[in-house]
Amino acid sequence: MKLPYAEPYKIKMVETIKRTKREDREKWIKEAKYNLFNLSSDKVFIDLLTDSGTGAMSDQQWSAIMTGDESYAGSRSFFELKEAIRDILGFEHFLPTHQGRAAENVLFSALVKEGDLVPGNSHFDTTKGHIEIRKATAIDCTIDEAFDTTINHPFKGNIDLNKLDEVLSSNPKEKIPLILITVTCNSSGGQPVSMENIKAVSVLAKKYGIPLFFDAARYAENAYFIKLRENGYQDKSIRDIIKEMFSYADGNTMSSKKDGIVNIGGFIGLRSKKLYDKASMFNIVYEGFLTYGGMAGRDMAALAKGLYESADFDYLESRISQVAYLGNKLKDYGVPVQEPFGGHAVFVDAKRFLPHIPQSEYSAQLLAVELFIEGGVRGVEIGTLLADRDPVTRKNRYPELELLRLAIPRRVYTNNHMDYIAAALKNVYDRRNEITKGFKIIHEKDIMRHFTV
Repeated sequence: MKLPYAEPYKIKMVETIKRTKREDREKWIKEAKYNLFNLSSDKVFIDLLTDSGTGAMSDQQWSAIMTGDESYAGSRSFFELKEAIRDILGFEHFLPTHQGRAAENVLFSALVKEGDLVPGNSHFDTTKGHIEIRKATAIDCTIDEAFDTTINHPFKGNIDLNKLDEVLSSNPKEKIPLILITVTCNSSGGQPVSMENIKAVSVLAKKYGIPLFFDAARYAENAYFIKLRENGYQDKSIRDIIKEMFSYADGNTMSSKKDGIVNIGGFIGLRSKKLYDKASMFNIVYEGFLTYGGMAGRDMAALAKGLYESADFDYLESRISQVAYLGNKLKDYGVPVQEPFGGHAVFVDAKRFLPHIPQSEYSAQLLAVELFIEGGVRGVEIGTLLADRDPVTRKNRYPELELLRLAIPRRVYTNNHMDYIAAALKNVYDRRNEITKGFKIIHEKDIMRHFTV
């Protein structure tokens, strides 16, 4: 008989999580003003709020923690990380930061000014926030197929080349400091970008003389999908696919808390020494000296190990297969989800789940709250709440996708947990017609309101 699949690791340490009662969860979420970010983690049974910094590090990474070099300048751990980035991504220059949004802050401080345009594929919340706080504009050029959760397109993260060309051809080059491709594309459902699309965007970028950058938080997952879904890449290694992907880019920002499989950290990778020198000033001002940049030496050492581990096919197969396991369970229960399933999360379509709740009442946030009440499972809204208000009109922006994201931490939960999550969401789906009203906002910040609303 064919041998069944088994995870390519064994568990060395466990952390106790606490079951809770429904009446307690109802009280807790009310006290949290219906914002799941306001819950303390001991009130959560299964935490799918994010896959950022929530993964389990390996024995090799923990060993690196113990041998990290904490020198203020010239840390050995810095040079270990520098070599890993050069070896895997191909960038000669890099700046360490304490996390991904810090990398965005440093890079955009060097590149983005008021009135600029930054085209890309569905910029995520911190990216858009860093653009808009500088009074610039993020322009979404994602393909239309990404916004229909029923279409099974293999690369829903792709940029529409016609949309991008229209932006590039109708605006002065000086107003477009960079093109940004998010790999995988979180806001469209954790969807990958094809190598063909990356190449084509690179051609356009060179034609117009504009740098191409990656938001590379989940680049290894993107490479895995290219290997599985794109002709000509089935026999290539993940490392070779990654190297080719980044050969088309001028640089990247990185939240290392995703595909770096660490609890903190980020970096900027750069090809240009000139841009490195310019960004270095901001890195020192905002983050720290150039050879630590907001990271402890031990965290840089663990990240150097994690970058290699996340580029391993067996690890990626295990990680992404678990996401698909949950997605298929939900699909079997009739729960409407974004298809195909994402690399790091399953995204539930709140418009199809709760069609009688308008987006103006934050239906995806409502669904997230109901899932917590039902089973103590914490997800996160990727919809109208996260989309913020238009910076000029201050009216709500209503995105085409109104999603509940169930982000799976790396190497943390078993498939028994996935079964529990699916059953809890099925119970909510079975009583969906009893859910009759959503929310109104009584307090919010001007930018990235979803964290504190």
